[in-house]
Amino acid sequence: MKLDPATIARLAEHLENCELQGRDTPKITDDHPEMDWDDAYAIQDEIRRRKIARNARIVGFKAGLTSHAKMKQMGVSTPCFGFLADCFALAEGGECKVSELIHPKVEPEIAFVTKRALQGPGCHIGAVLAATDFVMPAMEVIDSRYRDFKFDLKSVVADNTSAARFVVGGRALPVGDVDLRTVGIVLEKNGEPVAFGAGAAVLGHPAAAVAMLANHLGARGEAIPAGSLILSGGITEAVAVQAGDSLALRVQGMGSVGMRFL
Repeated sequence: MKLDPATIARLAEHLENCELQGRDTPKITDDHPEMDWDDAYAIQDEIRRRKIARNARIVGFKAGLTSHAKMKQMGVSTPCFGFLADCFALAEGGECKVSELIHPKVEPEIAFVTKRALQGPGCHIGAVLAATDFVMPAMEVIDSRYRDFKFDLKSVVADNTSAARFVVGGRALPVGDVDLRTVGIVLEKNGEPVAFGAGAAVLGHPAAAVAMLANHLGARGEAIPAGSLILSGGITEAVAVQAGDSLALRVQGMGSVGMRFL
């Protein structure tokens, strides 16, 4: 680590205040170019600690950068990971207030819910599937706190990988009832299809992202607890939204989930 504990605490407070107040900031590596990956996750951990101290409950995790092409473009070999707090959750078909966000975008995802704990090292797709209670459609609202959506990867990890809101819905299915590689999705905006994809867009299989998360946590002496909700990563590019938009995600054999932006 390159940053001292006081700097980590100050940056975490700054980034979380930007999140809570809906205001942007230049990326933090502008002032701290020496920041390393341990620093980035330490800042994220401090943001999580701050939320727990205010009685938020951590309900799961999220994976980002889950396309092999995107990882190659960014010069990394694994996705990045963040946490999900209960205050991020929206009701299925519910309303998301744009006034609370900066520049929201929506990603279609497959959500996993675990029935057993998962921990690396050595976690693989088979272990993830065996530990999964069910899967279901999900939409994540990402909202980087960085001005003009301009950031580097260490800055975005520190910013809890742009986590803002999420919604899950549709049909909850056992993993044996769906081929998560070939399952097709359509993301609709105001009734018009705007993005298409299949589960294989996420690392060849969405469960691979969950396995990588378990291995990432295992290296830090942590695990994915039973009962966790895990957003496995965007199947398509993120779609920008504004007040008045309605979004719906339709997943083959798994129904649909929707939300509105006010």
